Amino acid sequence: MGVLKEYYFDDFEVGKEFVTGGRTVTEAVVTNFAGVSGDMHKLHLNKDYGKTTIFGKNIAHGLCVLAVASGEIVQTGILENVMAFFSMQDWRFMSPVFFDDTIRVKIKVLEKRESSKKDRGTITLALEIINQMGEIVQKGQWVVMVSRRGN
Repeated sequence: MGVLKEYYFDDFEVGKEFVTGGRTVTEAVVTNFAGVSGDMHKLHLNKDYGKTTIFGKNIAHGLCVLAVASGEIVQTGILENVMAFFSMQDWRFMSPVFFDDTIRVKIKVLEKRESSKKDRGTITLALEIINQMGEIVQKGQWVVMVSRRGN
C-alpha cells in the first residue's frame, strides 16, 4: 500500500509501520540484474545447474531482491526526502527468492535522532522483505538522513 505523501524527518514517528506494494521477481528481473551487476553465477542463470542445487531450481541474487525491495520502498514516498543512506545494519538473507515469487516490504520506524544541523535528522528503519507465502526472506535495518520540513 503506497503512502502517497512525502515524509520529512518531522513526520516519522517511532513505531509507525508501512507496507509496500508487491513486486514479482521474474526471470527477466534476475537476468537484467545479472547484466547490470556482472554477477552471472550459474546458480541464478543456468537452469540445468539450478536443478542440481539444494534449492532444486534457480534463485534470485540476494542483492537483486534487496534492490527490488529498495525500489518498492522508494515508490511509497516515505524516502522522498532522504539526503543520504548511512548504513545497513544486521542484514540477513533468510530464505531464497525463486523466479516468480512476489515480495513486499514491511517497514517500522525504530529510532529518530536529531542532528546538530537543524535541517535534518536520522531515522532507523527495521525492514522485513516478505514473499507471497508470508515468509521473511531478508531482514535488517537501514539508517538514513532525512530533511526536515521547510528546509
